[in-house]
Amino acid sequence: MATADVTVMGAGVFGLSVAYACARRGAAVRVIDPHGVASGSSGGLVGALAPHVPENWNEKKAFQFESLIMAEAFWRDVAGLSGVDVGYARSGRLQPLADDRAVELARGRADTAAELWEGKALWEVVSSDDANWMPPSPAGLVVHDTLSALIHPRRATRALADAVVALGGQVLDGGDPQGKVVWATGWPGMQEIGGNGVKGQAALLRFDAAGKPQLFADALHIIPHGDGTVAVGSTSERAFDNPFSTDEALDDVLARAMLAFPILHGAEVLERWAGVRPRSKSRAPVLGAHPLRDGEFIANGGFKIGFGMAPKVGAVMAALVLDGDDQIPDGFRA
Repeated sequence: MATADVTVMGAGVFGLSVAYACARRGAAVRVIDPHGVASGSSGGLVGALAPHVPENWNEKKAFQFESLIMAEAFWRDVAGLSGVDVGYARSGRLQPLADDRAVELARGRADTAAELWEGKALWEVVSSDDANWMPPSPAGLVVHDTLSALIHPRRATRALADAVVALGGQVLDGGDPQGKVVWATGWPGMQEIGGNGVKGQAALLRFDAAGKPQLFADALHIIPHGDGTVAVGSTSERAFDNPFSTDEALDDVLARAMLAFPILHGAEVLERWAGVRPRSKSRAPVLGAHPLRDGEFIANGGFKIGFGMAPKVGAVMAALVLDGDDQIPDGFRA
């Protein structure tokens, strides 16, 4: 490739999704990241593609819903081009309900989901009698939604890079940007525009629950990957000294996970991970014209929902960069 039509600075899931969407449309694409593919928060362990609750509907929740619906075809195509199993499964999620008030609220959300989710997914209140893979529930009931999915983040990000290359693009650790430039530089890039980074710690356990729904309780995600492991996470640390160290905060996460989900007790810890997720002031992704670089673009701020947002982020950014077609929600602008 002599020259690039589009250069993406940053090889995390947002940057590579933009590069992939542009390459699928025939653009010559270059991705540059001096730290390598999936070196930041996109190289984590958890991979929960979970929706916001179906109430108080807004443009962020609508965008996320559309992206989660797009995800199955998106990741299937990435896997086909790269030859890599990205670990995607739309296997749903279970959440315990603490009391009668929580049950009433959940049933109200089921009615709202029936309207807002267009019949493409369910949010329902069901019995927790099946104890094989079910979070303990004081109310004897759990929320089951069929929109939530899971993915292996590190593997999926690397597969995206391979897919970009398969489409004729370049993924480099250095070089000069050419053509239209998109900045997707994670936490450092968010700091440049007034956002910040939030550290997260997670762990990977040896426990085979492949095909089971993900679990969520006590602010913890329990993600049963298809390779015989379960990811547990994560912390949310606004203040930290070392972005990449794990410590007693992760020990606390593991202890809470064993308490909330006794079935995991005694599982071997295979890996401990820490990284910093890019967070905007509004907690929404930041897309569109870069506020500090005239004529250039930004796609950043995935925070905790980056993988769920990535398919649609790539699509709307490609439309903007290649065609000038601005489909970006107002709340996502820098």
